[in-house]
Amino acid sequence: MMKKIDIKILDSCVIKRDIVLPKYFTSGSSGLDLRASINKKITIIGGQSYLIPTGLAIYIQDKSLAAILIPRSGLGHNNGIILGNSVGLIDSDYQGQIMVSLWNRSSKKYCLYPGTRIAQMVFLKISQVKFHVVKKFSKKSKRGEKGFGHTGIS
Repeated sequence: MMKKIDIKILDSCVIKRDIVLPKYFTSGSSGLDLRASINKKITIIGGQSYLIPTGLAIYIQDKSLAAILIPRSGLGHNNGIILGNSVGLIDSDYQGQIMVSLWNRSSKKYCLYPGTRIAQMVFLKISQVKFHVVKKFSKKSKRGEKGFGHTGIS
């Protein structure tokens, strides 16, 4: 059964341009595509980042859920367009517009048009924790205290 999440359309250009609400494109899709809610073409210059509105707000309400925004693989690989903050986090109690920080990591210009799919939104289960301070751990793990790269590269 799918969880219902409240969504609000904030920008009339979403409706005017017939921009579809985020949806799963296949039955196996994990992410919902978010689109640029802009009135005209934006040229994203190499090395620059821009904050792009989606014209949408969600209210998750359930504190055992959060949404994350992740790059679209084709935009990143083919055009160098990724998220300026790597991953965006939408908490269960946030109700503001979903904004996407896009960064052009390439040296070429990229033209972003109204309605372009710019990021994916994925919902994750969340567990809030409470820390318990100890002097030492009751059990030793196989990994222990070994740091970055200790398992090798192959």
